[in-house]
Amino acid sequence: MQKQREDLITVVNPKSPVSEAYRRLRTNIQFSGLDKPLRTLLMTSTGPEEGKSTTLANLGVTLAQAGHRVVLVDCDLRRPSLQDIFGVDNAVGLTTLFIEDRSLDLQHAAVLKETSVANLRVLTSGQLPPNPSELLSSQRMGKIIESLKAQADFILFDSPPILAVTDAAVLAQKVDGVVLVISAGKTKRDHAVKAKSLLEKVNAKLLGVVLNNVRADSTVYGY
Repeated sequence: MQKQREDLITVVNPKSPVSEAYRRLRTNIQFSGLDKPLRTLLMTSTGPEEGKSTTLANLGVTLAQAGHRVVLVDCDLRRPSLQDIFGVDNAVGLTTLFIEDRSLDLQHAAVLKETSVANLRVLTSGQLPPNPSELLSSQRMGKIIESLKAQADFILFDSPPILAVTDAAVLAQKVDGVVLVISAGKTKRDHAVKAKSLLEKVNAKLLGVVLNNVRADSTVYGY
């Protein structure tokens, strides 16, 4: 039985103001794709511990709760966390699919893990490789993304912080949009500006920024 972490507030407390904020994020992203539907979305941050994985997980839950088929992909091949958030096994995962004789028929590849949330599956990182950037920039990764599109309406990719390694910048070129997560009172302004600049240099479509750890205003959420 999967152990539900408190990180998934949209599951454990769906009526909370924070859960409502995630639903608002879902709506904003959907409106960002009116001209061209957004199916693949990358989430990154400027540095560690800014809440990108938790944000991605809860966004995925709200999309699934709205009836969409969702796959979350852990592309943080250095410090993966989705297996812990959803309490699933990580023996096989994304890196398994880079083995050349491994089928990309994901329907039968046993790498997509079911979660306790209907319509939501997780592709964990798998065994950590020595060359994450090379794997994520490869043609094989592009084929994996195309295979995932046949499995879901939305595919959300969790990546390492963009200022730490090149992985996020590499992946940003392969997806429909990017969301940058920053933490109130923690993320430095110049780091946020540099992260935005790095994404622009690779012609990523930056949809916007999620500001985490903001103190709720009781006069707004009293209703």
